[in-house]
Amino acid sequence: MQTYYDTLLKYASVHFYEEWFMTGLIVEDGTCKGLTAINMKTGELVGFAAKAVIIATGGLGRLYGFTTYSHSVTGDGAAACYRAGVALKDVEFIQFHPTGLVPSGILITEAVRGEGGILVNAQGERFMRRYAPERMELAPRDIISRSIVREINEGRGLKGPNGLDYVLLDFSPIGAEKVKEKLPMMIELGHNFVGIDPLEAPLPIRPVAHYSMGGINVNIKGETSIKGLWAAGECACVSIHGGNRLGCNSTIACMVYGAITGGEAARYVMEGAHESSFPRGKVEAEEKRLFSDLLGREGDEDPYVIKKELWSVMDNNMYVFRDEKGMTEALKKVKELKARYSRVRVEDKSKNFNTNLTGTLEVGNVLDVAEAIITCGLLRKESRGAHARTDFPKRDDVNFLKHSLAYHTPDGPRVEYLPVVITKWPPQERKY
Repeated sequence: MQTYYDTLLKYASVHFYEEWFMTGLIVEDGTCKGLTAINMKTGELVGFAAKAVIIATGGLGRLYGFTTYSHSVTGDGAAACYRAGVALKDVEFIQFHPTGLVPSGILITEAVRGEGGILVNAQGERFMRRYAPERMELAPRDIISRSIVREINEGRGLKGPNGLDYVLLDFSPIGAEKVKEKLPMMIELGHNFVGIDPLEAPLPIRPVAHYSMGGINVNIKGETSIKGLWAAGECACVSIHGGNRLGCNSTIACMVYGAITGGEAARYVMEGAHESSFPRGKVEAEEKRLFSDLLGREGDEDPYVIKKELWSVMDNNMYVFRDEKGMTEALKKVKELKARYSRVRVEDKSKNFNTNLTGTLEVGNVLDVAEAIITCGLLRKESRGAHARTDFPKRDDVNFLKHSLAYHTPDGPRVEYLPVVITKWPPQERKY
């Protein structure tokens, strides 16, 4: 990303709009005409006319409280596309990385296990022998995540803060010199965030929300169902990951599809797109929604309380293991939170750098996306990839070898399905 940014600085034709916050897309007659965004410095809402728009806003991970994602990754681009009429595809598939540092959720790289680090429970047992005796700590992420949660659920974990019970990641088999040489940042993280030197004691870890396999529905070229609108990166779902991403494959979503999507959008502009009238009325409507209806509202709900309650629901009911009862309760709670969000109050009424306003908009975005995730998870009555249901533990290719498509409606998501295209390798049962 740094190299990309530095390279773009060479070109005078590239303009950066830093400290801007996108609030929505402008779509008319099935064509994307641009977007609306708040200039954070002035608080002004601006309409950007565009022949082509590419959404590249990253994942959805701040739906969860215990997550590796930064606080800004609230699914804003996905939510904007969703409300504009583009389906969210396969969003029930959320990957959990096995080793999130307790209690912060900061990712402890799997290079620790690659170099020889081991996982032990409260009894000091190397428990991966029970679940993947051949591959042990080098088993796939989903298997290790489920194994850790089983250890915790069956009482072999250690008690952690705020219900974040954990197991231990032991660096000692690696050797101090190799840790210092190859994993110096992990020493720093242990010191700074839990006060533990991993050369002297194991680190407390548990599975942590890490990646969205689903996202904005796009085709192999990155195109959405709206003309002139593309998406690339983790926010998009080309479905190169299926239901369960392998380590490093997000590089494909970012770099390969960044190049493909950028090229396709540029070709569209150069070969066919033409200037058309810009619907100013839609900018004015967005201005009313933001500043009159939201900023001017004297409501009784706190957006940050709503966000924390959403985190609790997702951490508890949409975690590594899911079931009908938990997801039904989660969906009911999210619908309640959405109703409360309609009465939310933005305390800061100023214009300049009003992060209270943008933070409140982010809460609205994560609520919309969370509702789609839970709804699709409830309807997928099987276990596949990162979607692991205790009440439907087997994969069901007869009924669910298909992509979920969640469409926004005023009453909640409408879910349809799309066949999976099988090319060279048909799905097979994993034997370990």
